[in-house]
Amino acid sequence: MARDDKATRSRTGRSPIRTCLATVVRSVEVTPRMLRLTLGGDELRTFDGGRQADERVKLFFPAQGERIPVLPEFGPEGLVYPDDATPPHARNYTVRRFDPAGPELDIDFVIHGDGRAVEWARDARPGDVLGIAGPAAGSLPPADADLLLIAGDETALPAVASILERLAPGTCAHVFIEVADRFEEQPLAAAPDTDVRIQWLHRDTAVDADDDQLADAVCEFPWPDGTVHAWVAGEALTVRTIRRYLCNERGLNKHTLHAAGYWRRGKTVEEWLNDPQDTDA
Repeated sequence: MARDDKATRSRTGRSPIRTCLATVVRSVEVTPRMLRLTLGGDELRTFDGGRQADERVKLFFPAQGERIPVLPEFGPEGLVYPDDATPPHARNYTVRRFDPAGPELDIDFVIHGDGRAVEWARDARPGDVLGIAGPAAGSLPPADADLLLIAGDETALPAVASILERLAPGTCAHVFIEVADRFEEQPLAAAPDTDVRIQWLHRDTAVDADDDQLADAVCEFPWPDGTVHAWVAGEALTVRTIRRYLCNERGLNKHTLHAAGYWRRGKTVEEWLNDPQDTDA
């Protein structure tokens, strides 16, 4: 799923990033608003991912009228395009699944509104070509917490799913997921010998369209004894509200809280990322 959190744009101590071209193998509707593209091709055999949760890649989409996107090279300052090339539209997405035996890479797209990435994914057919850079390092869920608290909207679902699949035995987790309606719920499989409770929140049942159900649910959650780690992602203002509550009221810190805004209500991704007045979630 798209994840254009501002934190992903500034990294130090960079290691070389692999780029490759991949072709669409199939397109599957996960829910009415979520589409899964499976990518394949020989160049994916060098893809070094699929072992951690919450991994991300940068996807490069072909320019209008072109079939193959221009790929950048990795230089001292990061990704660099040839002098005579127009940089293609690029977005960060979560790795939903990688099977090196294929090789196959699954990427989930929330299909709503307009935008180059959404339009391309909606129209994609087997044989269409995408560029890929990455993966960027993910993480493994903490094994030393008494409770893992997870909160996100549909844009966070691929990362949430990858986290739950990699939970250590004995982990307890409570998950809040906000989606448009009941038709957007999807099966989430947790690792064996774990205790996971999933609470779905539906925007179409909100009394007020401006209600922030996800933030309210987290703030009203009965706080347990013991050590709590939290992972929060989704709409930037909602993530900011939850982060402030968890830090100020519950004492979580950078070691026990991951919070990332993937998009901003009322703005396109490009407007949000390029607004110097809009601080990170």
